[in-house]
Amino acid sequence: MNKSKFLNPFKQGYDAKIDIELIRRSLSGDKDSLNTLLKIHQAFIYNLALKMINNVADAEDVTQEILIKIITNLVSYDEQKAKFTTWVYRIIVNHILNLKKQKYETLVDSFEIFFAGIEQTATIELSQEEETSMTKEIEEGKIACMSGMLMCLDREQRLTYILGALFEIDHHLGAEIFDISPDNFRQRLSRAKKDLHQWMHNRCGLVNAENPCRCPKKTKGFIQNGWLDPNKLKWNADFVHKIKDYAAENINETLLTYDQLYARLYQDHPFKIPKNADGIVDFIINNDNLRKSLKY
Repeated sequence: MNKSKFLNPFKQGYDAKIDIELIRRSLSGDKDSLNTLLKIHQAFIYNLALKMINNVADAEDVTQEILIKIITNLVSYDEQKAKFTTWVYRIIVNHILNLKKQKYETLVDSFEIFFAGIEQTATIELSQEEETSMTKEIEEGKIACMSGMLMCLDREQRLTYILGALFEIDHHLGAEIFDISPDNFRQRLSRAKKDLHQWMHNRCGLVNAENPCRCPKKTKGFIQNGWLDPNKLKWNADFVHKIKDYAAENINETLLTYDQLYARLYQDHPFKIPKNADGIVDFIINNDNLRKSLKY
């Protein structure tokens, strides 16, 4: 997948005029412009939904729902009041915060429950040969485990952490998106980091060598539990780029803070593209009712 195909609307240097021109053409009936506009934002919406929901199929559904909301409200967008990215991500935030409780949220709603499940999972040493041959499975388990940790934050904390720590949007943009003050956004992000990072520090061997839990030792246990299918990897497959490739800031790796070191582990996760990305957009732009909302 060509990285240039997916522009980062949060990155410094992104030309907001791109959105404005695409909106103008879309509202004039140009399907190609509408297609481009949706695809610029689709990948970020999907990855945000995926980290929030922790389920591939449900994240695709939510992405489509959000894109439909964007299209049906596009005619009301006013560039004098807000940047298009801000307007779009307000829609995303409101939609995700108001979703009915998702499957994984009903299974794990606290760090205590989550880490109890990890501790109860069998610890099985891998031979050197197995560690080499099971590299993909070990990484799959690591990503799935860390994604599960995120689910222990409440929705508001999780959304704030993903946007603020993983995609590194600045406090002013975060404040606009959540309709709060920059100081409140910083405080929310700080609390989310504290809650997640403290638990990771106390339990996760990735960040603290004194913790006994190690990804390779839990891999076979995850397979036994049915949490990991070696024949159907959900996370560590079908990707080219990682979240860090699309983060808003370019951080000097030698100057990472304590919190950034933790966030960097999450930024090393795959930046996924929906398998049905084209189909999702095609459905929207070819829908008669949605075309009417654009005044084609």
